[in-house]
Amino acid sequence: MQLPVPAVTIGLLLCSNIFMTFAWYGHLKHRGSALPIVILISWGIAFFEYVLQVPANRIGYGYFNAAELKTIQEVISLSVFCLFSVFYLNEPLRWNYIVGFGLIVLAAWVIFKQW
Repeated sequence: MQLPVPAVTIGLLLCSNIFMTFAWYGHLKHRGSALPIVILISWGIAFFEYVLQVPANRIGYGYFNAAELKTIQEVISLSVFCLFSVFYLNEPLRWNYIVGFGLIVLAAWVIFKQW
């Protein structure tokens, strides 16, 4: 049984964004680490982001267009980042972040709506 293209695409993008978020922001919890070491570790983590991101876009393209793929990626990225910042960095999720995210979801609706 083969999974539907949207499920595979979104699943790969979700996993990719988890790696991306740790590569880009995980080091903020370890500010005492030397910058060159942090950069190398982040590159290593980002490798796995690309291992998932590239196939996600390749598989999804055709079912989704490029603008839709980018929109899906951005919504997933912000969702993952919200959870990451609250649970890993212990930062508060403020009301204006939620409103801003809601506006991005509205933008996604505009992009996906058949006009």
